[in-house]
Amino acid sequence: MIKIGTRGSKLALWQAEFVASTLQKAGLKTEIVVIDTKGDQILDRSLSKIGSKGVFTEELEEQLRSGRIDIAQHSAKDLQSDLANDLELIAFTQRETVNDVLVSFNKKLSLESGKVFTVGTSSTRRVAMLKHYYPHIQTVDMRGNLQTRLQKLENGACDALLLAYAGVHRMGYDEHIIEKIDIQKFTPPVGQGSVAIECAKSLDANKKEQIRALLNHPATERCIVTERYFLKTLQGGCSIPSYGYATLADNDEIYFEAGLISLDGQQKIATNLRGFSSKVLGNQAANYILENGGTEILNEIKMGL
Repeated sequence: MIKIGTRGSKLALWQAEFVASTLQKAGLKTEIVVIDTKGDQILDRSLSKIGSKGVFTEELEEQLRSGRIDIAQHSAKDLQSDLANDLELIAFTQRETVNDVLVSFNKKLSLESGKVFTVGTSSTRRVAMLKHYYPHIQTVDMRGNLQTRLQKLENGACDALLLAYAGVHRMGYDEHIIEKIDIQKFTPPVGQGSVAIECAKSLDANKKEQIRALLNHPATERCIVTERYFLKTLQGGCSIPSYGYATLADNDEIYFEAGLISLDGQQKIATNLRGFSSKVLGNQAANYILENGGTEILNEIKMGL
C-alpha cells in the first residue's frame, strides 16, 4: 500500500489521482490522504506576505516524517529550493507544456493589443514580467484554487487571469485560454509543468525504488534538477520574481535560460548557458545573476516585502 499525501484542491487531487493510477497500473495498491496546508488556509494575503518557504508543503512534510503518508505529490514549482536533511525528491513526472496563458471570458483581450485591462495573479514573477513587457496592464492580487479564481473573474474582480497552462489544461478549461504567452518573454518558473514526488529518506528502499521506476521521467528530472540548483544558489522562493527553464538538446546537452526581474519591472538580468552538468549550470547561472546586479535586486525585494 502506497499512501499518497496531497493538498485538497481539484488540481492537487487530479495530480494525486494521476500518481495513484500510474502506480495501480503496475499492481500497487494506493490510498490518497488529503492534507490542508498553510497556503490553502490563508487566502487573504499574498504568498510573499505569509512566507515563501513551505507555504504549500510544510504540513505534508510533517506527515511524511510521521509515517502517516509514504509520499507527497507537489506541483514542482511550489517546492522550496532547500529540503530538510531527512527528506528527498525521488521522481519528477514528464513535463506538461510550460507556458503561461491568459484566461478570460472575453475573447477580444490580448496583452499585445496595447489596451488597458486588469489581470489577476498571485505570482510576483508574473507581475514583474507584466510590468517589464506590458506596462499598460494593471494587476490585482488573486489567490485561491483555479475554480475560485475563475469565479472571481466571472464576478468582475479582474478582466483576465494569468496562469500556468498545465493547471488550466488538466482541469479542462482550455476553452477559456485566449492567449498562450511566448516563453521567450514569460520564461516559466523553476519546475513548472511537472509533478514532484517527495518522501522521507527513511521510507522503505524497495518502495522508493518501485515508485521512482514508475513515476520518474529522467529527461524532466535532469532539467528540473538544473533549475533547482539555480534557485537554491539564488536563495529564491515564491516571493522572488525569478525564472529558470532547462531543456535537453539531441546530444543530451542542457540548455538553460534563467533570470531575475525587479518588482517594478525596470531591471532584468538574464543568462543563457549550455552544458552537461545540472549542478554546474544551475550554480553558474545563479552566480552570474547575483554578480551582475541580482544581489541588489534581491535585497530591495526582501526589504519591500
